Amino acid sequence: MISQTEIQQTYSRFQNELQTLAGKIGELEQEAEEHTLVLATLDEALAKEPDRKCFRLIGGVLVERTVKEVVPALRTNRDGIRKVVTTLADQIKAKEQEFENFKREYNIRVVQRA
Repeated sequence: MISQTEIQQTYSRFQNELQTLAGKIGELEQEAEEHTLVLATLDEALAKEPDRKCFRLIGGVLVERTVKEVVPALRTNRDGIRKVVTTLADQIKAKEQEFENFKREYNIRVVQRA
């Protein structure tokens, strides 16, 4: 049997972990959306002027490339971000289930204050 203090600490840890995962998912979804917007613009340029210059920020350094070089890299990055979001969403579901099991095991009920 664990103490009341340990139960409270574990409860808080679960809440913090879930908040952290949700925040990270939000950040990554926003980043993927930004990639999508940039790709929409660059796809038009790719069709008309594939050798057109464009600039890409890589590790804090602005690098000159052509549209045809940048578009595949951006697609790969966006797809990778989406995969990470999917993985994190699976992790959050598992963590939520673990949290629900913990609350059920220790008969924890959330009381809403007026």
